[in-house]
Amino acid sequence: MDTGDKPSDNAEPERFYHGFVLGLMMELSDRYIITSNRESGFGRYDVMLEPKNNKDNAFIMEFKVYNPGKEKKLDETVKSALMQIEAKRYTFFLEVKGIPVQYIQKYGFAFKGKSVLIGRTQYEEN
Repeated sequence: MDTGDKPSDNAEPERFYHGFVLGLMMELSDRYIITSNRESGFGRYDVMLEPKNNKDNAFIMEFKVYNPGKEKKLDETVKSALMQIEAKRYTFFLEVKGIPVQYIQKYGFAFKGKSVLIGRTQYEEN
């Protein structure tokens, strides 16, 4: 799912950033199982870092390219990415593996040209 023969024009910027960040993450392969575009919950997350040590945090990342037709500012794109993680329950795979929700970090990446904004969802106890 990360590459293809006929990627859509709309997916190109997101695909570039996805590949770039994924390449940077490979340095963590001694501590994490790094997967990309796999099914979890009700969709496919962009990147997941599953800790090899149960004392480390897990990470789920969703990448979005700013769409001026949908969002007014880049922070709205970040919020959209974070909402997608929640709505599609991308944490499901990690939860089934026994990782407590408070150890799952969720990050939304928003891209607009050379500008990048990253946000994360804080764990809140009920």
